[in-house]
Amino acid sequence: MDVREQLERAVDGRQDALVALSRAVHADAEVGFEEHASSARVAAALAAGGFTVDHGVYDLDTAFVATAGSGPLHIGICAEYDALPGIGHACGHNIIAGAAVGAGLALAEVADELGVTVTVLGTPAEEGGGGKVLMLERGAFDGLHAAMMVHPAPIESSTIPCLAVSHLDVRYTGKSAHASAYPQMGINAADALTVAQVAIGVLRQHIRPTDRIHGIVTDGGDAPNIIPERAGGTWYVRAKNLAELDELRPKVERCFEAGAIATGASLHFAPTGPAYSEFLHDPDLVALYEHAARGIGRDLPVEGIPAEMAGSTDMANVSLAMPAIHPMLHIDSGGAANHQPEFTAACINASADRAVRDGALGMARTVVGITENLDVLTRLQQTPYRSADTRSSSSGNA
Repeated sequence: MDVREQLERAVDGRQDALVALSRAVHADAEVGFEEHASSARVAAALAAGGFTVDHGVYDLDTAFVATAGSGPLHIGICAEYDALPGIGHACGHNIIAGAAVGAGLALAEVADELGVTVTVLGTPAEEGGGGKVLMLERGAFDGLHAAMMVHPAPIESSTIPCLAVSHLDVRYTGKSAHASAYPQMGINAADALTVAQVAIGVLRQHIRPTDRIHGIVTDGGDAPNIIPERAGGTWYVRAKNLAELDELRPKVERCFEAGAIATGASLHFAPTGPAYSEFLHDPDLVALYEHAARGIGRDLPVEGIPAEMAGSTDMANVSLAMPAIHPMLHIDSGGAANHQPEFTAACINASADRAVRDGALGMARTVVGITENLDVLTRLQQTPYRSADTRSSSSGNA
């Protein structure tokens, strides 16, 4: 039997279980670094399929590393399973988890034949916490020759437009007072945040078309008749790449400093996670994925996703460290886009279930393509990733 047929049978034979896993993760809807049930479900599915699984690794309770095979080509497949606050799996990480498990289990069956070691990495907190960045820095990706994952979207594409991003938690501290009787005795922290937002609005005239600045107010005081002694919010600053992000972020920080200067409030910045980088799509892996995806009936438009529809992902940091891809799988969302509640609902419909299957098979067939292309195989095997921090895992098997 042809190895691609073996992979198809392996995925299709598990389709009901993979869909059930995707839907269970969807129902769990746990936010970043709190995905205890979700990560346990995903890790258990791999352990049941013969993977050696280390859970709660690299000082991250909801991270895991699962490995099968012993071939010289070492491929990493990333699973995500964190949800968004308030609207659940509106980015479809449940589909990502199911597809990663499906690809891993299928490849494990033919790993010896292909000469492959496959590692599925359970990566928490993609939605701002930077689980992959932390795992990359701490050694979880060491020894990999390439990494991949898939992601649902309202459009199909073999690549993702991706911006670098910094995540900022901003806090002002003022002084409370009676807002009517003794306003002169107060320092209004909410006014400081208002000044900062006005300054950011003025700054927008002087930023690049590819820059993005957006945020939410999470604290604006307690009552209208009390001068707010606290105010704050969470803000994202995005740019085309890390170099341009390094230019933009200080300008945004000065806008927040202006609020403090104007009101006399004190200002505190705290990053809510590591910076995410731009994405470097490996052209050979993209071409192999496109061939694999079209071979299973995925409709890949030539033009891909427009650049103005860019988001950010911590998988981008992985792409700077090793060859990587992050294709997007179309699901029928009725016109809804990622991070809308309607997209949450779409991530467990029939097209989403198909995306679990096709994502798994597309990645598995891409790995076959690598093993059949001597030039690509040789190039990948020349440069296994090595981090500066190679601490060992800190817990036992799942």
